[in-house]
Amino acid sequence: MTGALTEVPLSAVPVGRLRETAGPKGWERLIDAQARAREVLAGRVLWSISSTAIGGGVAEMLRTLLPYTRGGGVDARWLIVRGSADFFCVTKRIHNWLHGHLGDNGPLGDVERSAYERVIEDTSWALRDVIRPGDVVVLHDPQTLGLVFELKRLGATVIWRCHIGTNKPGGLAEAAWDFLWPYVQEPDVMVFSRRGSVPSRLPRQSVRLIAPSIDPCSVKNADMPMELAAGILEHTGLVGCRGELSEVPAFHRSNLSPQRVRHRCDVLRTGPAPRLGSDQLVVHVCRWDRIKDPIGVLRGFAEHTLPHVQAHLILAGSTVHAINDDPEEPEALDEVQAAWRALPHQQRCRVTVACLPMHDVEENAAIVNALQRHADVIVKKSLEEGFGLGVTEALWKRRAVVASDVGGHRDQIQHQHSGLLVDPADSCSFGNSIAELLADPGRAGALGDAGHEVVKQFYLDSRQLAEWDELLAALAETTNAKRSASQPKLHIVRYRAHSGPPAEVPEENEGQSASD
Repeated sequence: MTGALTEVPLSAVPVGRLRETAGPKGWERLIDAQARAREVLAGRVLWSISSTAIGGGVAEMLRTLLPYTRGGGVDARWLIVRGSADFFCVTKRIHNWLHGHLGDNGPLGDVERSAYERVIEDTSWALRDVIRPGDVVVLHDPQTLGLVFELKRLGATVIWRCHIGTNKPGGLAEAAWDFLWPYVQEPDVMVFSRRGSVPSRLPRQSVRLIAPSIDPCSVKNADMPMELAAGILEHTGLVGCRGELSEVPAFHRSNLSPQRVRHRCDVLRTGPAPRLGSDQLVVHVCRWDRIKDPIGVLRGFAEHTLPHVQAHLILAGSTVHAINDDPEEPEALDEVQAAWRALPHQQRCRVTVACLPMHDVEENAAIVNALQRHADVIVKKSLEEGFGLGVTEALWKRRAVVASDVGGHRDQIQHQHSGLLVDPADSCSFGNSIAELLADPGRAGALGDAGHEVVKQFYLDSRQLAEWDELLAALAETTNAKRSASQPKLHIVRYRAHSGPPAEVPEENEGQSASD
């Protein structure tokens, strides 16, 4: 692969491992969809192009979905765009603006477009060596959208997958769409996570909605004995040791081979580490991103939870510089650490700031799995959220969740039934909600059980794989028909993908696209 693109190695994973959690109807749908996609995509390559192979929900989903796709007989491959520092500065700005946040306070003008298009042009040259007429390419988020012109010229069918957005159009979000508009008009289909993220200016017939999902068999989400989870947390330094560890704990990789946890977390803490069984744990696991509001979590917990219960908060994120498409991570982490140091000692000793190792993606996933399983409450206080896979993971593990009432959190959580939703600007309600659940373990357990059922019904990979296979097969069949008729313009069949609870799909839009 050329210097502008890197290919991520992918294995083929049998989809049969999803059968138990898919249920009879879901399994039948998935098998039928895979068979159809395998037939109509024969001889073509399905390319996914993104900006990073590790860190964040997009990379995590591709790392599980694509091997299942290959296991189903489709030639699925994954490319990473290698952008410059200026390029990622611009795309992070677009990301912030699409969420309605100013970010670094910089502009999106001609200079920024030039920085963006320089990388797009270099990458477009590299695509000529790998893309063939008839291939299907899925471009992920704004970082890759500009490649659409070259891909169409090369004869590919192009899908743009936008994972981000806000329910509050106007202002910054509209300005970001203005910047993207020359490229947005070109893909054959655009796929969003939820209806609220779709700008009104887009033609409805070109939009599909497919909610994200988690792999219940992945290292991060597979069942893990609580004793093993405790050993991992003790070995990595996230919690205090109950005694000297007899051996380094080992988890099972996705290929089922055993692997010992080799690395420790980078921990900022004063006073004793929390102890499992005696300290209640509140856990926040996210990228170091201001939109995830880790400082708001820290202050809400310190000021409004600790006066009621003596719990311990673990604010955890990946080691900085591990995610190459987010230049703001180091600065965001510095701000979190400064806010932690500013706390009074009696509050500071109840908060741990931890950077989780990223040397091994599956080791990192095992640590997150262990941490979530020992949490009494998991929090997600994003100021805006395209979906929120951290919420999905927590609910799947039957954890009680307190989340901000924004974006995809609203799809996954029914307030007071499968979790608690709070105004992200109301730190008092946020902290009090955590305290209420810590004081009532029975209620917390009931919320976690209800949340688990929501994820099982709507947000597992078996559903998302089926929806993608159905869409890809429909596109490929239409392309074949149009080519046979020698018509240059691709016609998109009307396709409805169920992406969430029935309330998300208005009756008047049945037969169109479906609206975490």
